[in-house]
Amino acid sequence: MMTSTLPSDLPLVETGDPGARTALVLHGGGGPLTVAPIVGHLAPTMHVLAPTHPGWDGTARPDEIGSVADLAAVYLARLREHGERDVVLVGSSIGGWIALEMAVQAAADDRDAGLIGAVVDIDGVGVVVEGEPIADFFALDARGLAEVAWHDPERGYRDPSSFTDEQRAVQQSNGRTMAAIAGAGAGMSDPALLGRLGTIAVPTLVVYGASDRVVTPAYGRAVAGAIPDAAFAEVPAAGHLPHLEAPEATWAVIDPFLERP
Repeated sequence: MMTSTLPSDLPLVETGDPGARTALVLHGGGGPLTVAPIVGHLAPTMHVLAPTHPGWDGTARPDEIGSVADLAAVYLARLREHGERDVVLVGSSIGGWIALEMAVQAAADDRDAGLIGAVVDIDGVGVVVEGEPIADFFALDARGLAEVAWHDPERGYRDPSSFTDEQRAVQQSNGRTMAAIAGAGAGMSDPALLGRLGTIAVPTLVVYGASDRVVTPAYGRAVAGAIPDAAFAEVPAAGHLPHLEAPEATWAVIDPFLERP
């Protein structure tokens, strides 16, 4: 695989009870603020780790981390080094892709036996589903992104003219990093991943907003169908980030899954 490690100064939110089960929360292209509600919701009952991916929000990205598979490998290595067990991976959008890749890699490595305990994939990208293309994120302006990503586009639209120079620079930098990691030319997907999902042997929940048009619920059902015994849940009146747009309905499907013995 690869030998790079995570930068030592990588921002990491760590909250909750250190003695509780660990949840690794993985953000999508919008950065760590997009998963803050997930972190806050899980903190009362879990030990939550929420890193900023290398290259997002002005952080450094080692040249060796050039793909989602690379990033998954270094996150697994970090969990392994810290002696973690039975970790719940919770990923949103690209974070969902990272979570699935981590689960696949862990299933193939004896060193990671027992490391991953469950996966929650929230509107994740990363696979190729025939007839269900991923929206071309890189070709969309702010209005177009709100239209495909939100049930109520007015709630999701951010007027670029209102950004500060610093906010604009961060957004542009995040976009470049996402293109490098997820592959702008590859349509934010790995053509081989869908066929590898059958190796995942931990409980998996695939959650999709009913109004998501970045990746549709039909795409999500195909992901769930490729993972043995995975559950699929659809959140009404929500788009690509259901935990932002319809948080209570999102917790209503995630919490029972996490509470299972």
